[in-house]
Amino acid sequence: MNHQRTLLLSLRPRFATAILNGTKNIEIRRRPVNAAPGTPIILYASSPQMAVVGTARLGATTVCAPDDGWRRFHQQFGLNRDEYDTYLDGAVNAHLLHLTTVNRLNEPLPLHHLREQAPFRPPQSFRYIAAGDPAGLRDLVTT
Repeated sequence: MNHQRTLLLSLRPRFATAILNGTKNIEIRRRPVNAAPGTPIILYASSPQMAVVGTARLGATTVCAPDDGWRRFHQQFGLNRDEYDTYLDGAVNAHLLHLTTVNRLNEPLPLHHLREQAPFRPPQSFRYIAAGDPAGLRDLVTT
């Protein structure tokens, strides 16, 4: 059986909320995310919320010039053009993660609860779940 790696995405709380509400279904990154379609994703809302709030799957990844990305997908970003341009300033490509199968957790999983189970550091942008991460995190995603 092929065991898929799980991606942990850090998001500003307003973007996490927009993803859970369905008004944002593409997450923008400056760096390449090496993940296949179908990869499980855990959604972590950063400060001040500091909690895991949901899960999703990676539908596809689009890599394109920032202007092209805005022209094709801006309705799905959950931000305005100034924010988009500022975030991608100096980046050659936009790495657009198309999110599917979004699920809101019944109760957010706060950072301090995760840290009671095991040492845990949320990423600045994204990383893969590691064997040493809290079991509560690994248990969120069924492969």
